[in-house]
Amino acid sequence: MPTKYKGYMGDMLVVDLSTREVSHFDVSDQDREMFLGGKGLAAKILFDTLPTGTDPLSEKAIMIFNTGPLNGSGAPCTSRFNISGKSPLTGGIGSSNCGGNFGVQLKRSGYDGLIVKGKSDTPVYIDITEDSVEIKDATHLWGKNTEETQEALDTKAGIVCIGPAGENKVLYAAIISGERAAGRCGLGAVMGSKNLKAVQAKGKKKIPVHDPEGFKAAVKAWVEKLKAHPITGDIVPKYGTGNFLNKLNVANGLPTANFSRGHFEDGEMISAEALSEHHLVKNMGCVSCPIRCGRVVNVGGKDVKGPEFETMGLFGSNILNNNLGAICEWNRQMDLLGLDTISAGNTIAFAMELTQRGLLESDLEFGKIDNIAQTLDDIAHRRGLGNELADGVKRLSEKYGGKDFAIHAKGLEIASYEPRVSAGMGLGYATANRGGCHINAGYMVFFEHLGPVTMDPLTPKSKYSWTIFQQNTMEAVSSSGNCIFTTYAVIPGAASKVDPSSTLASVISKVLTNSGAAISMTNKIVPSIPIHVPDIPHTNVISKLTGMKMHLGNWLAAGERGYTIERLFNLSEGFTAADDTLPARLTKTAQDPNKPNTKVPLAAMLPQYYSGRGWDKNGIPTAGRLRRLGLDKYITAK
Repeated sequence: MPTKYKGYMGDMLVVDLSTREVSHFDVSDQDREMFLGGKGLAAKILFDTLPTGTDPLSEKAIMIFNTGPLNGSGAPCTSRFNISGKSPLTGGIGSSNCGGNFGVQLKRSGYDGLIVKGKSDTPVYIDITEDSVEIKDATHLWGKNTEETQEALDTKAGIVCIGPAGENKVLYAAIISGERAAGRCGLGAVMGSKNLKAVQAKGKKKIPVHDPEGFKAAVKAWVEKLKAHPITGDIVPKYGTGNFLNKLNVANGLPTANFSRGHFEDGEMISAEALSEHHLVKNMGCVSCPIRCGRVVNVGGKDVKGPEFETMGLFGSNILNNNLGAICEWNRQMDLLGLDTISAGNTIAFAMELTQRGLLESDLEFGKIDNIAQTLDDIAHRRGLGNELADGVKRLSEKYGGKDFAIHAKGLEIASYEPRVSAGMGLGYATANRGGCHINAGYMVFFEHLGPVTMDPLTPKSKYSWTIFQQNTMEAVSSSGNCIFTTYAVIPGAASKVDPSSTLASVISKVLTNSGAAISMTNKIVPSIPIHVPDIPHTNVISKLTGMKMHLGNWLAAGERGYTIERLFNLSEGFTAADDTLPARLTKTAQDPNKPNTKVPLAAMLPQYYSGRGWDKNGIPTAGRLRRLGLDKYITAK
């Protein structure tokens, strides 16, 4: 359906692999206003069109590859595109965000998104250009790794593809684009179940701009802001995402030995500083990104993408490994196989503890690394024990026991942040719609440990309101087509100069820790206030690009709508408030026996969280809240 708004191409493809038919999906301007694009809009499409109870690996399942309005516009950090579907790992909403150039090329081909239905009888790939959409034979690509696959296709196109893990339907198989990964929720397995090896897109269409001069000026100011900020202009470019590792290790927030503790004695050896000193070749970055957080390392004589923080922690401290070179090699291997490094690291660590406790017979042991590469290959090809490891932590615990220390939320393995010293992060993990995801959780660890100014990380006080605010913000950023790293510059750069041990830092911490009521009021009032905030450039840039009357209020409201639709999807699939939980290791066992508060106080936070979101005591969005968000038709849906 054509759109009155610029920034969008106004068309979404539908490709049915069963019938080989190509059609189009109508998106109304009202839906663009309410959800923007990306994962928020994708969640709405899934909820509206996918029958409840659909097997995510069946022919009836659908996948959505889509963009946000800012994708390909030239605004900073706007190459991020979204992939959504029902997760085969969790049975709930699944989404994964990815960098690279596929989203940009998809828009330049003339499309805001692609919906894939059905299943091909033989391996295929989809070839999208400005002039045609074709389903082509991929028999010659089946069995190839992700690099071989992309090299065999159009190297000038934007490509998404799966490796052996996706082909063999590993429940946490990733989708790879260039050297970037849409890793979470097992959507690579959904591609594999459809015999869809890859999608490539290439085009030269220009993305229309509502106010070219205003947009250009706003983008320039935003880039300058990111470059001048201490975090986005210095720390992250210098050390990448791994800059978190040492800071978390000091704070006992680095997962160690399957989250049994939060400090690794050899943390320095797997840190960003060690990576920079011993392995770094150069930085890399996505299209239109001034931050350039990516690391390039040399593996086997070839310059390739280096590991990010999650991989460094989960294949380092969490399995008691201090060999950073090995982590670089495994990271490369998992990208080629198409494996999510977060789920893979957690699953291997859990298997190590099962073995240690005598619950599983295997050669996996904490600190032993000579068999990890083979284990990863076995997982991707579902060989031997790898066949069971391929189903993730939750299913492994259901067969062998150890549910108390099976580290996942809603079936999705948790990211590399130990929540027993980060209460807000724990609340976010438990309530995140897609499960143990640090982004969908709201990334509260930034305000509890990583940011230039922080609040008391252990107290439950105020965490419900901040978590809600952060979750809505992360949804809005993703739906816009941005990288979340753009939010780092929202905190004034001057805050980085505050001495953490100073009186000023203590005062700021107390203010943040006691700001729950104010943030809760903000969550209620801001959506109705038509203002731009200079430190949040997203809304002004979207307005200049699209001509949409976008401001902070309706931008955050779009984020909340997306989050709410995801919640409704999960509820329709049988999830309840009982699924808003974490394993007993994180909620009942204090990390420090001498500090009873070093565990996640979920019981204290969940009622406040539900109330703050306008949900009832069972975690179900109330009719009043749905009406306020303009989601009236979903009051009795499904």
